[in-house]
Amino acid sequence: MRIAGREVSVPEVAVTGLLVVVLAVLVYGGATSVAAFGAFNPTWEGTSDLRDVADEAGAETVVATNTTAYEGRGNGTVAVVLAPEEPYDEADVARIEGFLARGGTLFVAARGGTADDLLAAVDADARPAGPLLRDERSNYRDPALPTATNVSAHPLTEGVDSLTLNYGTTVDSGGATVLVASSELGYLDRNDNSRLDGDERLGSRPVATTEAVGEGRVVVVGDASAFINAMAERPSNRAFAANLFARETTVLLDSSHGAEVPPLVSALLTVRGSAPLQGGLLAGALLAVLAWERLLSRGGEPVTGRTDPEALADAAAERNPSLERSRLERLMKGIKNVRYVTDEDE
Repeated sequence: MRIAGREVSVPEVAVTGLLVVVLAVLVYGGATSVAAFGAFNPTWEGTSDLRDVADEAGAETVVATNTTAYEGRGNGTVAVVLAPEEPYDEADVARIEGFLARGGTLFVAARGGTADDLLAAVDADARPAGPLLRDERSNYRDPALPTATNVSAHPLTEGVDSLTLNYGTTVDSGGATVLVASSELGYLDRNDNSRLDGDERLGSRPVATTEAVGEGRVVVVGDASAFINAMAERPSNRAFAANLFARETTVLLDSSHGAEVPPLVSALLTVRGSAPLQGGLLAGALLAVLAWERLLSRGGEPVTGRTDPEALADAAAERNPSLERSRLERLMKGIKNVRYVTDEDE
């Protein structure tokens, strides 16, 4: 069998195919994630579809593994913070405050915890309430997936007739503008027993808000899970995200304090952010090409099929017809496995 002008044996083809499969698996594993809310997680709990929405809106998507990505950005950029797991320190907050001062949009979606601390640090009024919002009447398959149907007129709610949460909470709006609120039959399950108790009240409560902070704005939704892949099938959820991205040139997905970025993606981001590293890799690639060309210029040719003394003797006899065949075979005795011979071999 000939591949790329070279004779190869069936075992070589099998090994090559196996290597290709293994390499493909390693590349896929290194470029995808299984972390909840991960931008490179294509499963139901990832947010890879959110990157697709940004692409469809015509915005450039930037995945940030450090808050230094906020530096120099502002108007024209929306930063997405979904369910942060670690607190933002003073340096992080200072960068985000600078981003808002330059007219950037900060979108925070979570049930509380670290998200509350971040919102307080940047002087936003809105806060996720915390307790689970349930709605026995207006929901998507389960009361813990309430459908908030009270939608205010706003550019962020164009084409949005509801917002479906996935084990989310309401938002204490403070002085923020309410974008979407639950139905009048929603309630906060404060003791988490999955039913309405005497001290829990029915009523419409905000689930999404927007407010001006500095020269920018902060948008808050009481549920990061409303934007995972499994919820992207809800048209209004997708429309809300699309509206958020529609007037922006850049979508910055902030993974600095949340889901880890896959190793290959992290390596690529590191290379993209380092000019010296890019130069070093380019130089290495050029050296590899030169070394390969030098190897090819030596005139090596493959010996395929049998690798026993008879096969080697046959190949040598073709190159040196003046030598006796029996002598050549004796010379090849003891050679167990040779894959290549060159013009210098006799």
